Amino acid sequence: MSTNLPVTNRRWAGLGVLVLAVTLVAVDATVLSLAIPSISETLRPSGTQLLWIGDIYSFVLAGLLVSMGALSDRLGRKRVLLVGSAAFGAASLLAAYAPSPGWLILARALLGVAGATIMPSTLSLIRTLFPDARERATAIGIWGAGATAGAALGPLVGGVLLEHFWWGSVFLLNLPVLALLLVFGAWLLPESRDPRPGRWDVLSVFLSMAGVIGVVYAIKELAADGLSSWSSPLVLLLGAGALLWFVRRQLRLETPLLDVRLFTDRRFTAAVVASLTALIGLSGVIFCVSQYLQLVRGYTPLTAGLAEMPAFVGAVVGGLLTARLARRAGTRAALAGGLFAMGAGIALLGLIRQDSAYLLFGTSFLVVGTAEGVVYTLASDLVLGSAPADKAGAASAVSETAYELGTALGIALVGSVVTAIYAGGFSVPAGASAEAGEQARESLGGAVEAAGTLPGPLADQLLDGARTSFVHGMNVAAWLATALLLAAAALCWHFLRTPKAPATPADPAPAENRQLVA
Repeated sequence: MSTNLPVTNRRWAGLGVLVLAVTLVAVDATVLSLAIPSISETLRPSGTQLLWIGDIYSFVLAGLLVSMGALSDRLGRKRVLLVGSAAFGAASLLAAYAPSPGWLILARALLGVAGATIMPSTLSLIRTLFPDARERATAIGIWGAGATAGAALGPLVGGVLLEHFWWGSVFLLNLPVLALLLVFGAWLLPESRDPRPGRWDVLSVFLSMAGVIGVVYAIKELAADGLSSWSSPLVLLLGAGALLWFVRRQLRLETPLLDVRLFTDRRFTAAVVASLTALIGLSGVIFCVSQYLQLVRGYTPLTAGLAEMPAFVGAVVGGLLTARLARRAGTRAALAGGLFAMGAGIALLGLIRQDSAYLLFGTSFLVVGTAEGVVYTLASDLVLGSAPADKAGAASAVSETAYELGTALGIALVGSVVTAIYAGGFSVPAGASAEAGEQARESLGGAVEAAGTLPGPLADQLLDGARTSFVHGMNVAAWLATALLLAAAALCWHFLRTPKAPATPADPAPAENRQLVA
């Protein structure tokens, strides 16, 4: 294959490959949301297994991103990206034909391992492709639009496939996309690495993975079961201890896996906080509303996917307009305002009822998607601008860890709140069998299946009670997510404040406006 492509065109074509990669990984984080009812019917997972199917991918991905980002700095970002893409394809095949809930959870975990090699390489390679700050800001805007739009596009892709095929088809879709990525990535992308990487500290890898996965798992279990079990607080303490040990070790190492001193930069910290909380809101909304549209409103998977399209459109528009917005309003106002707008959009879901008009959903999805596009693009640019070029992979991994950790926590926390309120508020109608009642208490999908075994009036009574409890849980979860996003907006506004000092000829612009310009 000829490589005689003009340098400028080659760079932007290479960006297209990176956007394809990040979109694929983002789609995989949410594509299962519409397949949950079909998986429930086919594999019959428990309520806990259903949550693990949804969030194990993001848990593992988040736990390994920092390690894989540092590895890409050492071995070469292009090489790690291509190897990870091939592994992602193999794990997709295993997931598509998983014969049981346990196998599907394992396959999703392997997808997380492979995805961890892809995500940090994409953002760090942008720095290599676009050394000019103005061009890089535009490139990050396009990349950010792909990442956020991918998460919003997942339900639509799943809906189209589920309308015609079985649930495993959502994984087989990865294969032709990965084939394109491998071919054009090998051709168009440059290789880059840290010229003085130092050794890859294996203990740091273990500590970061154990700490992230342990803390997130414990939070998920505490949200679902409270303090009824001694194991969750113990895992939380162990995970927090591993993270503390990780931080102390990085401060002592000559070449740390992650330079934790980056967090002393307020811009870097604000960016990580923004990414984390924004994805908690987005993924939690998609996880709950996808079930609501199908199991409460009775939409087909395709109709439900189309109903969520405003989030996809908003994410693309928000990502592409971020540079202009940041120039006019400043990074501080744009980032905090984006988080505030996301909170307002999610608050609308707190008003949803079983028979609410679609206009309420559409408005909420559009606002949330647009705000997420702005927040994630700005956060990524802040992270990349705060780190030295030779550590771009590890710094990018922190941004992606926040992204994936937010996705996992969104499903875990919001899903656990909904599940707990659903189980606590649902009463099995008199006359239903004990087996049907137990199945209905597990999840809304279980209630729909249990209703199919009951006579008409009794089935309607069971379904009405289950749907009412689910909607109440979704309302409460929406208000909690809103409170979290508003708190994050205030925190980012504080972190990005500019110290009052007179401008000088050498420093004519406020610091907050120097990041994202295009």
